[in-house]
Amino acid sequence: MSPTETDTEQAKPERIGLHNLKPPPGSRRPRKRVGRGEGSGTGKTSGRGQKGAGSRSGAKDRARFEGGQNPIHMRMRKLRGPHMKKSMPFEMFRTHTQPVNLADLEARFDSGAEITPEGLKAKGLATRKDIPVKILARGEISKALTVHAHGFSRAAREQIEAAGGTCQVIPARVAPDRSTAPES
Repeated sequence: MSPTETDTEQAKPERIGLHNLKPPPGSRRPRKRVGRGEGSGTGKTSGRGQKGAGSRSGAKDRARFEGGQNPIHMRMRKLRGPHMKKSMPFEMFRTHTQPVNLADLEARFDSGAEITPEGLKAKGLATRKDIPVKILARGEISKALTVHAHGFSRAAREQIEAAGGTCQVIPARVAPDRSTAPES
């Protein structure tokens, strides 16, 4: 074989298949074998210390246990309500919207365009399904656009209307009230 042939064979990547899959180096460690002689470093008491509840069989180190100090879930304040980030039910009552900035509308739409959530998705904005869209005022807008969205910040609404455009609020979909459903 000539040197050029061996170079091309070495440059060609090996084909990946079930026969040559292996984890990357350093990502897997051998398990710790405890109780295998004092020379191993984890012999005799197997790393559990001398006496006490933690050395007995069946001892569990509970998740969230902080060695007897007052745990985080008890130290945390338990404020209720949707309006504060530090409130207790951390995400349940927060309203979620997808932000779209005026600079993005300026860059992606022509003057006189009618912008809907479907049109935003087609242009790569507001791509999350079933989450309301809110227009925010970051950036400048100089085109007259008709914007349909679930919400507008005050500054965004003022800038759109100052540029000659209009803001149309889409009512957010409300989950059906199950308390008034007819009984069958």
